[in-house]
Amino acid sequence: MAKPRQSSFRRILVSRILLLSVPVLLIGEIVAFKKARSSLLETARQNLTENAIIKGENIVDAIAALKTNLLNASQTKIIKSGSPEEVQQFLSQLAQQMPKQIECVQLTNLDTGNIIATTCEDQPINDPQLRFPKGGVEAETILPPTTGITGKSDTRNELQLRLSAPVYDRWGELRYALSFQVALLHERTKHKLGVLTGSTLVIAEDGTILAHPLASRIGTNIEQHADASQLKKIVKTAISGQQYFLHFFFEKEGEKLLAGYTAIDGPMTKGKQQKWVILAVTSLDNALYGLRDIKLILIVLTVGLIGASLLASLYVARYLARPVEELRDYALNLHLSQSAAPVPHNFQIREFNQLAQALDQMVDRLKAWAEELEIAWKEAKGANQVKSQFLATTSHELRNPLHIIINCVRLVRDGMCDDREEEMEFLKRADETAIHLLSIINDLLDISKIEAGKLSVSLEIIDIQKVLKDVINLQSVNVQQKGLQLNIPQMNEPIMVNADAAKLKQVLINIIGNAIKFTEEGSITITIEIQQIDGKSQVIVKVKDTGVGIDPAQQQKLFRPFVMVEEPNTRKFGGTGLGLAISRNLIELMNGSITLESAGVNEGTTIAITLPLIDVSMLPTLEDQESSLNLGVTSPSVDEGTRGIEEGDEVEENVPTPILTRIPVSKLHIY
Repeated sequence: MAKPRQSSFRRILVSRILLLSVPVLLIGEIVAFKKARSSLLETARQNLTENAIIKGENIVDAIAALKTNLLNASQTKIIKSGSPEEVQQFLSQLAQQMPKQIECVQLTNLDTGNIIATTCEDQPINDPQLRFPKGGVEAETILPPTTGITGKSDTRNELQLRLSAPVYDRWGELRYALSFQVALLHERTKHKLGVLTGSTLVIAEDGTILAHPLASRIGTNIEQHADASQLKKIVKTAISGQQYFLHFFFEKEGEKLLAGYTAIDGPMTKGKQQKWVILAVTSLDNALYGLRDIKLILIVLTVGLIGASLLASLYVARYLARPVEELRDYALNLHLSQSAAPVPHNFQIREFNQLAQALDQMVDRLKAWAEELEIAWKEAKGANQVKSQFLATTSHELRNPLHIIINCVRLVRDGMCDDREEEMEFLKRADETAIHLLSIINDLLDISKIEAGKLSVSLEIIDIQKVLKDVINLQSVNVQQKGLQLNIPQMNEPIMVNADAAKLKQVLINIIGNAIKFTEEGSITITIEIQQIDGKSQVIVKVKDTGVGIDPAQQQKLFRPFVMVEEPNTRKFGGTGLGLAISRNLIELMNGSITLESAGVNEGTTIAITLPLIDVSMLPTLEDQESSLNLGVTSPSVDEGTRGIEEGDEVEENVPTPILTRIPVSKLHIY
């Protein structure tokens, strides 16, 4: 195998510092650049919005002033009753005196539609169908003619209006209409870079473009253009009085623009009153004009910081590498002599001094670890020996039932039985032995799952009393056969716990079965208690027997797998010794605990199972529970030899199994 490439501590330190600092500096530059860009865009948007508001106010003020001038002019005597020559002379003087927004003035006879006098020689005002509003002045936008109608298109970037006021004769009859043709928004189409006044767009509420930097778009609808969706959003947002940061594109140039906008009431009097949206737009490059200087500053700053980081990393690497090199030399020379030189420790860095002290203590710790390893090795050898003994015992426990099953089956198969009753006896013995063998195999499978960490439980809220009733019913036949007294609690109210019903049933069968197996005479007492432990309610199920008992020195060993108590009076009962180990792991998976107490040999044993109590008041209303233990009694005609329920038989979960009459009533105590 190729030797991995190595490098010195100093070189690695310098490279790592640079690898860390340079990306951080670059990221900082990118973040600062983006922040500056967003700030410039926000500033531009605010400036454009303010400029749009100012332009809107100017348009409103200008139209109001023009309406006032128009009404005043319509009240003059010359306009009302003068000759056409006098009126023409008056209109010419009026056009020169009025503001520059007024392009021309015209007086029209409403009855005949003839023009009495006009200064609009190139493009006279022609619309005899005037409907004067209550205020007296009619306003209407003038859109340029499209190409193909007049042979040319208007290239001016202006907002053109026609304002008309009624003129009454001396008898008060409406006779003439005095009209102004007005051109607003006289501004440059190009602006100086960095100036954020922006070009002006005016869009009516129905989407008609009234003013635009591109004169070809004036008079069209925004739906006809590629950027219609963005313009619709702006119109809708402006009319609702909101402000958003938006970009949109012009169809012709494809240049990205930034917009600020506002809405004003349109001056038109025909049709439905519409609002006008005033936009101040500028190119994105113009809005970000100052960004190039910021970018240059950031580049210079980054280069300077990288250079400073390089110098700093060289100094830091030298400062940190020297103690490491001294400690390296000490560690390399430590094995050369029994009396090695003292470890260098006069460093200016606390951590290196602590490392030097750690090197001094390392040898002592290694010696202690060597001793611990030796002890652990001895324990491992002992555990291996125990496991070998367990395998030998288990082999014996497996072979004997198999031999019994084989012999019983062969006797029946070969017709060696005298009658059907003897055949049934052998088959019954084979069945019981097979069930015993199955329990041994199940224990072996469970303990293998425990060692592999694959044993699991499915927790649900159950009534522990119901599970206990089922187990007592299952074990009642064994109690009856040994003539033991069984004391069980009065079980009325449900006691709810969070557990796996099947696994809890397995544990209780194991515990109560052990109590029956190791008790030759006397009684087995089962109790249920609810106690407060560390502020939490817990259920404690105790199984106490008067059996052989266990030496206190060996009690804790019973919860270890592959460990059995070596006593002459306990080995005769057989078994693999895995029951308590499996039970403890199952109960712990249910967030509970299991303990064992015995005063000594022949003093009986008490096993306590503790599980957390579930507050019944926090649960939905439960269905009616059985009020007490079901002591089912068969009819007196039942044959005394009828087989009871054996361990391992399948039992329906929700139907309690009846206890047969072979249990003497005098030996069953309910309290």
